[in-house]
Amino acid sequence: MDTNNLFTACLETILMTLIATALAYLVGFPLGIILNITSKNGIKRNKWVNIILGVIVNIMRSIPCLLLIIVLMPLTRSIFGRGSGRWFTMIIPLFFASFAFVARMVESSLSEVDQGVVEMARSMGATNTQIITKVLIKEATPSLILGVAVSAISILGYTAFAYDLGAGGLIAQAYQFFTRNTGDWYSYPDVWVIIVVIVVIVQLIQEGSLLLNKKIDKRRKIK
Repeated sequence: MDTNNLFTACLETILMTLIATALAYLVGFPLGIILNITSKNGIKRNKWVNIILGVIVNIMRSIPCLLLIIVLMPLTRSIFGRGSGRWFTMIIPLFFASFAFVARMVESSLSEVDQGVVEMARSMGATNTQIITKVLIKEATPSLILGVAVSAISILGYTAFAYDLGAGGLIAQAYQFFTRNTGDWYSYPDVWVIIVVIVVIVQLIQEGSLLLNKKIDKRRKIK
């Protein structure tokens, strides 16, 4: 694999991961908040809303990404004018495969907030909106940031299915090279270079989230 192809595959992987993660959080973040506040320990308990949303989330989480690619191909084609063959055709299935996971991550992070802090805010006359924005989200910020890293890394792993669409990306390139050189692929540096690049990207995501987490914690301690 030459440098240009490696750069292109790397860029495709990063774009697929970033865009799909952003879209997943656009839907999954508010969904996670609703799941949290409507739970039995939430600030706005609503059994039926929680059950219905919980069932939807659980169903979406149980559908394999490859199956979503097939089912959503007509939608992908209607949006992008094609169902496969380019990196952006992976965005729709990646989004549908991830937003439910994000919702559960957000719900879990918010549930870690001390209920005493919530009750104190309520006793001081805080509205539900203020509790959500200034207590739950604020207190859960470090956990939410780590959740973004976990979600992004998971979505990066899902980009492996781009091979089935001919949609490019690093993992698809590695598998494509392997299928063409099954007998002696160990003797080529291509796959190993791709593995190193993927590991670097994952480490950057992880370390970036940890660094941001530490900075936020320091600010909170100063306050």
